[in-house]
Amino acid sequence: MRTLARQITRCPRIFTTDQAQDARALFPDAPPEISALVAGAGSTSPYLLALMQKETDWCRKAFDDPAAAVQRVIDGAGDVAPDQLANHLRQGKRRVALMTGLADLAGAWSLEDVTGALTDFADAATQAALTAGLKAQVKRGKLPGMTEEDANTGAGMVVLAMGKMGARELNYSSDIDLICLFDETRFDPTDFHDARTAFVRATRAMSGMLNDLTGEGYVFRTDLRLRPDSGVTPVCMAMEAAERYYESLGRTWERAAYIKARPAAGDLAAGDQFLSVLRPFVWRKHLDFAAIQDAHDMRLAIREHKGLGGKVSLSGHNMKLGRGGIREIEFFTQTRQLIAGGRDPDLRVRGTCEGMAVLADKEWIPADAAETLCDHYRAHRTVEHRVQMIRDAQTHTLPQSDEGFDRLAAMMDMDLPALRSDLERRLEEVHQLTEGFFAGSTSSPTPAAAPDEHVFDAAIVDRWLSYPALRSARGAELFAELKPGLLARLARATKPDEALLAFDGFLGGLPAGVQLFSLLKINPQLSDLLVDIVSASPALAAYLSRNASVFDAVIGGDFFSDWPGEDGLLESLTEALEAEEDYEARLDTCRRWAKEWHFRIGVHHLRGLLDAATVGAQYADLARAVLRGLWPVVIDEFSRRHGPPPGRGAVLVGMGSLGARRLTAASDLDMIVVYDSADVESSDGKRPLASRLYYARLTQAMITAMTAPMAQGKLYEVDMRLRPSGTQGPVATSLASFESYQMGQAWVWEHLALTRAECVAGPDDLMQEVSGLCNKVLARPRDRADTLHEVAAMRARLATAKAAGGIWDAKNGPGRLQDIELLAQAGALLAGTTARDIASGIAHAEQQKIVSVDQAEVLRKVYRTCWALQAATRLLSPSVLREESLGQAGLRFLCRTHEVETPKELHDHLTRSYAQAAAIIGEALADYVDKADRGQS
Repeated sequence: MRTLARQITRCPRIFTTDQAQDARALFPDAPPEISALVAGAGSTSPYLLALMQKETDWCRKAFDDPAAAVQRVIDGAGDVAPDQLANHLRQGKRRVALMTGLADLAGAWSLEDVTGALTDFADAATQAALTAGLKAQVKRGKLPGMTEEDANTGAGMVVLAMGKMGARELNYSSDIDLICLFDETRFDPTDFHDARTAFVRATRAMSGMLNDLTGEGYVFRTDLRLRPDSGVTPVCMAMEAAERYYESLGRTWERAAYIKARPAAGDLAAGDQFLSVLRPFVWRKHLDFAAIQDAHDMRLAIREHKGLGGKVSLSGHNMKLGRGGIREIEFFTQTRQLIAGGRDPDLRVRGTCEGMAVLADKEWIPADAAETLCDHYRAHRTVEHRVQMIRDAQTHTLPQSDEGFDRLAAMMDMDLPALRSDLERRLEEVHQLTEGFFAGSTSSPTPAAAPDEHVFDAAIVDRWLSYPALRSARGAELFAELKPGLLARLARATKPDEALLAFDGFLGGLPAGVQLFSLLKINPQLSDLLVDIVSASPALAAYLSRNASVFDAVIGGDFFSDWPGEDGLLESLTEALEAEEDYEARLDTCRRWAKEWHFRIGVHHLRGLLDAATVGAQYADLARAVLRGLWPVVIDEFSRRHGPPPGRGAVLVGMGSLGARRLTAASDLDMIVVYDSADVESSDGKRPLASRLYYARLTQAMITAMTAPMAQGKLYEVDMRLRPSGTQGPVATSLASFESYQMGQAWVWEHLALTRAECVAGPDDLMQEVSGLCNKVLARPRDRADTLHEVAAMRARLATAKAAGGIWDAKNGPGRLQDIELLAQAGALLAGTTARDIASGIAHAEQQKIVSVDQAEVLRKVYRTCWALQAATRLLSPSVLREESLGQAGLRFLCRTHEVETPKELHDHLTRSYAQAAAIIGEALADYVDKADRGQS
């Protein structure tokens, strides 16, 4: 008693009524604080007074330590004989409700303490009632193969707590929403029907024991209707049948319901496994903005069905379903969780306030909005508890009489005007904060184009309804709301008709539209980005039409944050891969993850947030992270069949642009694979392979993992032609063979390529050894004249084989990327060192007196120009850009990347740059051209 008295920080105002005197009389020796508390409770709540009268002796003892007393009731829920269990549970419910109510009114327990105690007893009561029902079936021999000991742990059946019980948020008069399932794999197929019948009977017995109202009261009103297709299915279903239903027919409201689902009684492990299997249904892999409209429709349907629309009038207002009520906060939170929870497991929490806290931490909602809504939620739930506490009524409505409001104010320990003002303020703030979120799903993001703006070709616009993305009624409805704003944006383009054709191509290639259109409605700023992309970059637009889900990344919270670097990317990818158990799922996850980051780099480049050098480095970081993250996954999968790699393992060596850490949006990955079997002849696995064959097939498995066109498309194209002996050699080369070939058989051009080689993935010691070997090969003395002769010959062959494809071809032709790179590699080779970046190679060419200081500076400038063009054109098109396909928006992008004003200035700048570099390289190799010609002849 003293413990609770010390905890009390405030008490309700006390009415001088007979009920207050009756309550005081029950505890004549209680200290003043307790006497005030029971008098206040008795005067305001006939329900609590009745409970005190029925449980006086227990209550008098429980005052000394209410939490411990309630816990003893919970722990002892099933500690009686089956014939006494029903009344025992009813008594337990009375005691828990009484002491929880008194501690709540006294301010001694928080909202979480109150709802937690009520929920813990609901769990215990459900477990006790279920065990009794199952044991009855076992005794009758109706559960094949099961014993009474099995019944204690569910005998293969689980009760899922849904709604407030699942979230541990039960109120005083809550129904408990349950879904009952059994694991059919625990039984022989011939016993399935007998087992199902027994589980159905046990479920009905459990529900009856909890639900039936007698002179001793009831335990919990029990609702079993949240199960799949409840009108025709048994009250306890097989898990497999439930899984099939959710996979094929599950609706958004059922997904939302499972946010709070948790195993509460029976076979908890089986319940956890079922929820794990159901995870893809509840938590979509992509941002699910279509869920907003579904949630909004549910809100409106509830309002219409209950007649709860219109402005707030406190008299009789429904604190749960009415305007600004509890349900609006719950829908707001759960819908945000559904949108992003598939991508971020941290959002998969059950509690409402807990969910808002995580959403705020992840920047899905503003922190101040989360704090405000959480405060209002607690206040709303407290008011709900008080109105239910009056008569144990399943109600959520405010009083309709002045006397009722006086009673509520007393229970809230507030003056009546202050209570009314507080309720009105909170309800209005909740409505404003949540309605703004849902209202975006029904309002056009921008006004329609003004009549004096551009008039588009009606034939193009009219044919949109025939496109796949608009064939569904939902897709067409959503697009109809977006269309005016999109046309207005297109009309503001420099060449509106050109922009319209680009958008038409994007829309025509879009296989489905509901998700994207829903996303654009709730995030209008994405429409501007979409128009920019389709107007400027046909390649990016075509990619976007096939992978519209990458727009998820734009609003994912970190799209414009600092670049994480290669190691940060690897950490993120590894975490994503570890979340998947299936190999193919990991490959698809890797593709989705990589595409989103790839898209981010492209958008940042298109928007002018990154320069060409940074773009090249970021694409390289991404590719290297993919190789480092995927290589162990491929090895693990391959090892399952053939055993772990024999010997020391294998190393992926990046060549060309990958080795130089400078890639474009459309780059292939040049690689070679070097392994060391350490004289181990074969692998040790279920299907062992000779070491040479093992590494060849492992390499092919990696190539397939990268290039296979799966659901998410390809990762990268892989080019292995720089391996020893080119396409004629094995795809994987042993360390000994690699050393022998490079030291004695390799051509000069292969050593030139080696100047840009860098190990990317593999065992650290082997990577160091391969790197050391490359350095050893490059450090060997070589004849200057012979080397430059070979370089001149190679330059002549390249000029013949790969002529320039026009002004926009930055790679092929005299004075362009490949030409400058060749000279830079020659400088590095003659210096006997690696020079993965071209600037270093040009510096070595300068040191080797191949070019002068001034010429070297010109080559560096021209290379930067060529690289900027290459990076930009590969974003606009995966192949060499053609003049006729380059739209006005694309031209503006190219001009901006080269810091010139007009296309003519750009043409002149490129022409002049190519000529300068070609002249310098031609002069540097002039003394070796004749030799090259004689060698070729």
